[in-house]
Amino acid sequence: MPIFDYRCADCGRTFELFVQTSTVAECPQCHGQRLDKLLSKFAVGGQAAAAAPACMPGPCGSCGDPRGPGACRYDA
Repeated sequence: MPIFDYRCADCGRTFELFVQTSTVAECPQCHGQRLDKLLSKFAVGGQAAAAAPACMPGPCGSCGDPRGPGACRYDA
């Protein structure tokens, strides 16, 4: 069952709603049904998700350039 993000057109509140086939979407604050569906953001949990991809260079000095920190084109 999907979770959708909505903004109420009546009171302006933004909220998430777990939607089932029998769900009638309404604002939990004012019970309005004039809702705008928002683009949902999602997160991927776990430590691996927070780590930088191996193909991306790290901060200056961690790329392994033998000339030392700041020598490569990826210095930040």
